[in-house]
Amino acid sequence: MTVLRFLAILVLLPALQAVPLAAQQLVVSGEPENISITIYRAPDRGGRAINAKWPQGYALITETRTVRLPAGDAMVRFEGVSEGLLPESAIVTGLPDGVQEKNRDARLLSPQGLVDAYLKREVSITRTDPATGATRTQNVLLTAGPDGGVIFESDEGFEALRCTGLPERMIFPEVPADLSPKPTLSILTSSTRAVTATLTLTYLSSGFDWQANYVATVKSRTPDETAKMDLFAWLTVANGGKQSFADANMMVIAGEPNREGRDEDVRPTGGALLIRCWPMQRTDQVPYNRGYLPPPPPPPPPPAPMAMMDAAGETIMVTAQRRNAGAMASPVAAVVAEQEDLGDLKLYRVPERVTVSAKGQKQVAMIVRPDVRYDRIYVASAGDYSGDSAPISYILRSRNDEKSGLGLPLPSGKVAVFENSPLGPLLAGEGDLPDRAIDNEIEINVGQSSDVRLSVTEVRRTKSRAYWRAVISNARDHPVDVEMEIPYEISGRVGGVEKIDGVPTWRVTVAANDEAKLDYSIKLR
Repeated sequence: MTVLRFLAILVLLPALQAVPLAAQQLVVSGEPENISITIYRAPDRGGRAINAKWPQGYALITETRTVRLPAGDAMVRFEGVSEGLLPESAIVTGLPDGVQEKNRDARLLSPQGLVDAYLKREVSITRTDPATGATRTQNVLLTAGPDGGVIFESDEGFEALRCTGLPERMIFPEVPADLSPKPTLSILTSSTRAVTATLTLTYLSSGFDWQANYVATVKSRTPDETAKMDLFAWLTVANGGKQSFADANMMVIAGEPNREGRDEDVRPTGGALLIRCWPMQRTDQVPYNRGYLPPPPPPPPPPAPMAMMDAAGETIMVTAQRRNAGAMASPVAAVVAEQEDLGDLKLYRVPERVTVSAKGQKQVAMIVRPDVRYDRIYVASAGDYSGDSAPISYILRSRNDEKSGLGLPLPSGKVAVFENSPLGPLLAGEGDLPDRAIDNEIEINVGQSSDVRLSVTEVRRTKSRAYWRAVISNARDHPVDVEMEIPYEISGRVGGVEKIDGVPTWRVTVAANDEAKLDYSIKLR
């Protein structure tokens, strides 16, 4: 009855014929229970966002189902498995005599699936005259579809479905036996006697992904106090398939487990038809739409930005988007994922059962660390500046140890940094955080400061050397720490310059409302 109602709504199918069963007895398993999902990150995504259309990671899914097996051969159907199921990875345990054959039913019972199944076959087209109500039905041959449109051949020639302007519907003679309303895994098995069995199904599935989303809230302080921030991380999980997993145990794996490359996975076909028609006029005669409506008015301009100072004295331009974003800066964690070791990898387990919704994302608190110590460092590279003074970028630097308030593995992810202001926390910038092990240094790129500026000017040049002068100005009311890289080979020793990761770097503290200068020379080749 569910299949009949489904077809009546989507494809206006008036009646269905029974589909003959295969030679084996057909057994449909019960609903999945005890679902466990372990999600792995997309291996090559890097700092990019999760692919919302089809996440490029994968998941290991385990579930149990109860079936009533008859005596003899039987085809057991596991309906409602994940859309991205990799059939070669499926393992079924609990059968009396094991698995003889596995099949993945990749075509779904849907308008697209029906058109795809009936390509190069006859169907019926019924058209209704809106003036008289008279209907006309004729047999046609489907020649193309379902992507982008449906083309069929009738007595009048080749036509496109629903492009005549008349109400049309397709009628299919029967439901193909290989179409299923849900993604399905079928197995062939045999039993010497009728038995009720609890089966465990385990498989890998594409179409999943996860990432960490950090929120760093800088705390207000006086010049004599230690700089601190509250660090919070969301565990963001994405399911790109059309199947939900209710009441599931959910885990994610941080790290890079080796996985052999494979061809692009074939996703089940299904969904509504996407019909595209072009009117029978010239381009300049085509109205905005079939309702002959004028184009919508342009959106109103964004509100004018407001200027204010953050807790550290930086000037922040506040827009409506940033004011709304401030509400996210102080999340409250009711449930926090628990970290466990898995060999050289890290496993994060959600302590409560959750629902992983179809075509959706879920967020669970992952890391909660208040009062993390940090240093605000202004960083620049001499090669990026000229004689004209320009703003310097700044970072928040810390160390992943207990002394700094951390001391736990930090998975890679995006970091949103919020600064306090009279209106509450405001978004100051966003950066990326790579995977960081315990005792690693942590740097979060925040943005640029118009109050701290740098100019680099060539003073003179000889055949073997170029002489430069760097000037850092600080217009703030307190000292700032600056690190300027000199990506060249320096001639001789220069006071205040040391090598950091092999790059000559000028480290200096610039007093409030003051400036610092550095004269150096580089070798010419």
